[in-house]
Amino acid sequence: MSMPEIGDRLTDKSAVPDEAMVRDWMGGAAFGLWTALRDWIAASYPGVFTPDWIYGGRKHGWSLRYKKSKAFCTLLPEYRAFSVVVVLGGAEREKVEARRHGFGPRLMALYDAAETFHDGKWLRIGIASGADLGDVTALLGLKRPRKA
Repeated sequence: MSMPEIGDRLTDKSAVPDEAMVRDWMGGAAFGLWTALRDWIAASYPGVFTPDWIYGGRKHGWSLRYKKSKAFCTLLPEYRAFSVVVVLGGAEREKVEARRHGFGPRLMALYDAAETFHDGKWLRIGIASGADLGDVTALLGLKRPRKA
């Protein structure tokens, strides 16, 4: 078996990831940001989401999906990193456009480069810093107003 590379996904279908597995795979720094985002979602939307692990096949591996009646976001544990997928529909894109100046340049470059499909813009946002985390929580707050 070859050594994993940064960004590789958890692809062992036989084992649904648990917290220890995710922490070991991601490493301490990424896991701290992962935990901070999960804690923010739980505090901002109490009782709304029950995250569930979904397996996307050998290519995509495991991801943690937050969904109520429609998708909120999906967290992708990666080797020594993690990303968040957020799908923005038409009304959500209008909100982002109206508040462009409030987001960091990295997020807006991803937003501008993302193709718009029939169900919206799919953004895959790598979280490597507190600034990235702040942009994602602001984006998620536009997607669904916070309860807390």
